[in-house]
Amino acid sequence: MAAKVHLKIAVADYPHTAAVRNGSIPIEGVDAEIVTVEPQIAAFRRMVRQVEFDVCELAPTTYIIARAHGAPFVALPIFVLRRFHHAGLLVRPDAGIATPKDLEGRKVGVRAYSVTTGVWTRAVLIDEFGLDSSKVTWVVDDEEHVTQLQLPPNVIRTQPGRSLADMMADGELAAGFHGNAGVGRTGNPTGGWKTVEAHYPDLFPNAEALEADWYRRTGIYPMHGTIVVKDSVLADYPWVARSLFKAFSQAKDEWLKRLDAGEAKSASDQKYAKLRQIVGHDPLPYGMAANLQTIEALATTAYQQKLTQRPMQVQDLFVDPEKL
Repeated sequence: MAAKVHLKIAVADYPHTAAVRNGSIPIEGVDAEIVTVEPQIAAFRRMVRQVEFDVCELAPTTYIIARAHGAPFVALPIFVLRRFHHAGLLVRPDAGIATPKDLEGRKVGVRAYSVTTGVWTRAVLIDEFGLDSSKVTWVVDDEEHVTQLQLPPNVIRTQPGRSLADMMADGELAAGFHGNAGVGRTGNPTGGWKTVEAHYPDLFPNAEALEADWYRRTGIYPMHGTIVVKDSVLADYPWVARSLFKAFSQAKDEWLKRLDAGEAKSASDQKYAKLRQIVGHDPLPYGMAANLQTIEALATTAYQQKLTQRPMQVQDLFVDPEKL
């Protein structure tokens, strides 16, 4: 029997990836060295800057930007993290923000301009509510993962020592993204990262209804975690793509059975159980056919938001392991 290919793999520990990480579902032909990076966002930066891992979970917008700049890795249609984006943009109650258009002429905090949460949310605000994103001052307090990215002129940095959380609390921001995407943390992913409380109302109090309606009309289901593989690995071992897809799909399918049986009860499980009400039985669809529309939407909005200099084509971004 041929020796297995040793691969260094950095994918976060979700209920639907745990079986791959702990080895109970092996990756055929692969000797997997599982690396845990916390937060996983730090692995994004290490991958796009040092190409440190053979296989890595990466934010899809970060990936598209990196690929546009010639990054030597390619994505597989394995999406391990998903959510909608009408919720999650927090506003100060005293800022007078009632509609997305009210954000024009104001300052809005986002950890970095290319954060996938920010990109998807801006797409909704632009496409659905007519926001002119160029009239918003986007305030960032962290680096962009891809250092070659040239930011639009309406993106500014916080003053040294000032966080988005501080600025939001002091009324210097009218709005800010929640959690890791903005005002729910301080510090950067590779040092000084700290979670902070951010109790502000959402821009859309009826976000869930808006998300369900948007999905029914557009078919777009935003993804966050995308699995990428070094080009050199696939050049030498093209079968690795199919082995990875098979293992992650099997782990996900077994998790779905536990979800069906009511045995999966973590916060992550409950999140996806709720999303089933909108997207159907499988809240984490893998494969090209199920995700083509969403991939195209993200690539298009990345270009429109000046994150890439040209629209990236699906065939340049993804390898279809089911066709290998």
